[in-house]
Amino acid sequence: MHDPDPYSTPPYGEPGPWAPAPPVQHPAATAAQGTAVPAPGAAQGPAVPQAPAAPQIPAGPQAPAVSQAPAAPQAPAAAPAQAAPQSPQPSQLPAQAVPAAPGHMAPATSAPADPGAPPSVDASGSALGASSVYAPGELPDSAAAAAPEPAAGPWPRYDPWAASAAGQQPTMHGPLQQTGAAVPTEQQRRKRGRRLLLVWTLLVAVLSSGIGGLVGAYVEREGVGDVHLPQPGKVPAGRAPDSVAGIAARALPSVVTLHVRGADEAGTGTGFVLDARGHILTNNHVVEPAASGGEISVTFSSGATAKGKVVGRDSGYDLAVVQVTGVHGLTPMPLGNSDDVRVGDPVVAIGAPFDLANTVTSGIISAKERPITAGGEKGDGSDVSYVDALQTDAPINPGNSGGPLLDSRARVIGINSAIRSAADGTDSGTGQAGSIGLGFAIPVNQARRVAEELINDGHATHPVIGVTLDMGYTGDGARIDAKARDGGPAVTKGGPGDRAGLRAGDVITEVDGQRVHSGEELIVKIRAHRPGDRLRLTVEHGGTREVSLVLGASDQN
Repeated sequence: MHDPDPYSTPPYGEPGPWAPAPPVQHPAATAAQGTAVPAPGAAQGPAVPQAPAAPQIPAGPQAPAVSQAPAAPQAPAAAPAQAAPQSPQPSQLPAQAVPAAPGHMAPATSAPADPGAPPSVDASGSALGASSVYAPGELPDSAAAAAPEPAAGPWPRYDPWAASAAGQQPTMHGPLQQTGAAVPTEQQRRKRGRRLLLVWTLLVAVLSSGIGGLVGAYVEREGVGDVHLPQPGKVPAGRAPDSVAGIAARALPSVVTLHVRGADEAGTGTGFVLDARGHILTNNHVVEPAASGGEISVTFSSGATAKGKVVGRDSGYDLAVVQVTGVHGLTPMPLGNSDDVRVGDPVVAIGAPFDLANTVTSGIISAKERPITAGGEKGDGSDVSYVDALQTDAPINPGNSGGPLLDSRARVIGINSAIRSAADGTDSGTGQAGSIGLGFAIPVNQARRVAEELINDGHATHPVIGVTLDMGYTGDGARIDAKARDGGPAVTKGGPGDRAGLRAGDVITEVDGQRVHSGEELIVKIRAHRPGDRLRLTVEHGGTREVSLVLGASDQN
């Protein structure tokens, strides 16, 4: 028997010989995965609690090492542990921890889950569940352990921030252990983030400015995409918008005078600005002297001059596009709709007749769809232009060619191109013919399409029906020749006329119900359309029939 427990706590006193002591949970701090964490100054070895002057119980396969109260009888080693773990009593407080030898780590102590199960063995061969303490200088596999020295205090002092023992590398780092590197504060992290953001912002700005400069230079030099000519804008305030003065005030900044010099000849003409990229529309016969290495000088209404180069030209339509570079603040001329023009509408012509720049004249539309041809000096017909023209009585003279014919809203409805002069041509001292009130302009709807093709492609397409006409036919209408100029068939095999059923000897008398009297008039009517348009032709050849065909395209005159 023994003295009664002063605390009245089961099992009411020290364990008797009939029951072994319950396992004691040591309050030593452990790292992740159950690895014992060393106390300050210890070399990574777990502290093993020891009871002062208590006899040691050999670690058996089924009995873990426990701390014993003073004067307690020893329990048999083979007795199974049946009692449940109890809260530690004052007399059962854990003993002081004893550090392991430097460089060694003792396995963590835990009670076996199954008393009958064999003990676990770690990699070194020691049995898990038994407290192993090694004396300095002894290896982990020594047969006996030296008596440990008790540590100061009842509990091991664990410092998670303490560095490893001198000369020792930490075997492993727990979740609260440090490697010795400085930890930045919140303010330092913010400063670092701001610096990184500033560096990235400057880098992106430099790259963007460089790329933007390159793109801007390319756009300034080459432009972007295809050119689409401007449409009419708002009428500015000032004089009456439909007066000649109001029209001239708005139009003159966009009109230019062209001085062309070639190897054999020189001349003067007019043009007008199409867009802010410096494209200028004029007549082909104006720039033709400089087509093979000549010079073109462009003079604006302000008096400024710039060099120009030919972008594209077409003799069949008598149109050409010239471009100037290095000129800023250009005012494009708005384009109107020539299909809406009616006979009697007032018009204004601007040009440089006889090199008198910025000359303004006015008149009316005298007629529409007037078929005219111009050129033909080469003899092979390659320089002949066919125009379904607007006729005007506004005075037009040599030097007006290529200038704009404007409606009452200062919109371009035609490009002044030809005049009918007196037969003798002696009304001026130089022998040049002057205006007798018969001027002709290319409709702007036709000129718009041709100008866009010249700018975008360098050449214009011509609508064709795929037949060779007999230009010497004197009868009424346009007759298809017996054979082509090269000796082949007059109707191109597989062409629009062939698919529509046209054949040699057919005489075409009408196009969409409008009468044609010659081959020139038929060409003019066809040129007034676009490739892909469908036409209805009236044909006579041993009878009258109607055929429908879709116009083809050709880049030859």
